[in-house]
Amino acid sequence: MTDPTVHDIIGVGIGPFNLGLAAMLDDVREDVDAVFLERDTEFNWHEGMLLEGTSLEVPFLADLVTLADPTNPYSYLNYLRETDRIYEFYFYETFQIPRREYNDYLRWVAESLDSPRFSREVTEICWDNERDHYVVIARNLDSGERFEYRGEHLALGIGSRPHIPDHLQDHPESDVFHTARYRHTRERVLAADSVTVVGSGQSAAEVFQDLLERQSDRNYRLNWLTRSDGFFPMEYSKLGLQHFTPEYEQYVYDLPQRVKDELIPNQDLLYKGIDPGTSAAIYDLLYRRSIGERDPDVGLFGMTAVRNIESVGDVYALDCHQWQADESFIHESEVVILGTGYERPIPGFLEPLEDAINWDKQGRFAVSEDHRLTIDVAGDVFLQNAELHTHGVGVPDLGLGCYRNTKFVNRLVGREVYPEDTDTIYQDFSLEQFVEHTPGASCAHGSESTPLTQNE
Repeated sequence: MTDPTVHDIIGVGIGPFNLGLAAMLDDVREDVDAVFLERDTEFNWHEGMLLEGTSLEVPFLADLVTLADPTNPYSYLNYLRETDRIYEFYFYETFQIPRREYNDYLRWVAESLDSPRFSREVTEICWDNERDHYVVIARNLDSGERFEYRGEHLALGIGSRPHIPDHLQDHPESDVFHTARYRHTRERVLAADSVTVVGSGQSAAEVFQDLLERQSDRNYRLNWLTRSDGFFPMEYSKLGLQHFTPEYEQYVYDLPQRVKDELIPNQDLLYKGIDPGTSAAIYDLLYRRSIGERDPDVGLFGMTAVRNIESVGDVYALDCHQWQADESFIHESEVVILGTGYERPIPGFLEPLEDAINWDKQGRFAVSEDHRLTIDVAGDVFLQNAELHTHGVGVPDLGLGCYRNTKFVNRLVGREVYPEDTDTIYQDFSLEQFVEHTPGASCAHGSESTPLTQNE
């Protein structure tokens, strides 16, 4: 089927960021004709990790639209109003909402909009030189039906996919699998005699907590291994959170790329650690389990890399290395759950545009300051969570989605539909920011440094 319309923008992938863009564009649909394509049959956000008791790690104000326009009908508060839950939430008295409800909110928005098209897996994107627009080919995975869409601009929001290192692959998915599949495989896990969780991020912690809470009913041995120094909390102090702001994003973008490549991998605890509430709940449960000289059938072991997994009879042998003490050992487990993170590969459907796309020296997207792919055709390609290497740790953060989408909407419409916030925090990151906000401060020139103020 060919869609004869030349849309102003075609969104590829419908996750929170592109869904937020669709919601913000809905208010200007007379100015911008948009369509968004998604391979799945319906919207669901990290469905395999929608566990009871888990909460969103950002305040509900980081919904799809509120930080750009609190009056927008697709806000989380309006969702509560429309679903008759506003008073229930009022007495709930928390900023961090249940993750299952956040997913329900996103589904409500997706079902309310006209622009999303589900069951559309994009297989190819090319540029039509004669007509100056993109051609997007998609298919229905179930029926095989082919679709063709045309648009002047693109928004790539394909998200990330679970990453399992090569040396841990090629085992039955019922026994060795990524945390992203946990909820769908939990019954098999609960029937095992021994379970090992690998990794120390939030997903691994939530899986471990869920298994710990169920352990007394099933009597399995539960272990938690990580190659990190320990099971550390995510940075969640109010001053620490200033790293997830437009100012810090601008600061990172202006740094030399070699500095970014050294900086960003060392900022894991800004966005990859364990939520302090989850950490406290795990410890409290372990404490209660140990009352009366009982020994919880649990092991937590840090600084330990899993180098290989081999099937040995009914269990799996994990070749482990405690790297700090330089000691190796074999650990056996019937089930292994891998919290080994996510990856963002270059999608294959961009291959026809490969020669037009600008790449950096490491084969990554070259990205403009306003989150557009640098490409040698007239149409814009807006990037959603594919520019961590250029803009820093705030890129995957839900709280900056509105800020990024504000730039996209304003560029598409050609005027300021939503305000582009500046000067949003108390901290300065660049010298230029500090000088601008500090009376009496001035920039030093050359290699010599001079005092910025009378008192250092």
